[in-house]
Amino acid sequence: QVQLVESGGGFVQPGGSLRLSCAASGFTFSSYAMSWYRQAPGKEREWVSTIANRGGSTNYIDSVKGRFTISRDNFKNTMYLQMNSLKPEDTAVYYCYARRVDFRGTIDDYWGQGTQVTVSS
Repeated sequence: QVQLVESGGGFVQPGGSLRLSCAASGFTFSSYAMSWYRQAPGKEREWVSTIANRGGSTNYIDSVKGRFTISRDNFKNTMYLQMNSLKPEDTAVYYCYARRVDFRGTIDDYWGQGTQVTVSS
């Protein structure tokens, strides 16, 4: 059974930090690119960051560059998002996403249930 379980969300003041984790099970974690998405109230879900399956490549949405760092540990089947200098506009539910495209072009993907991050004074 595939599971992606996020943790580490919470309430933090502007300028603070949080570290999100996404624990994966039920699939070959090291074969999947992993991403973080977020959805703020009343807005569509947006992509935040992606890390390649072996961690050699990372990408970020412009609004978090220099503040967020994505990483993964393929031995622990876990992905992380270190979030520093948090702003109120970072408030959202953060989702973990796993995606693999096989040699035939078939996409396998999975979503976590989300973890709430609230940045407010």
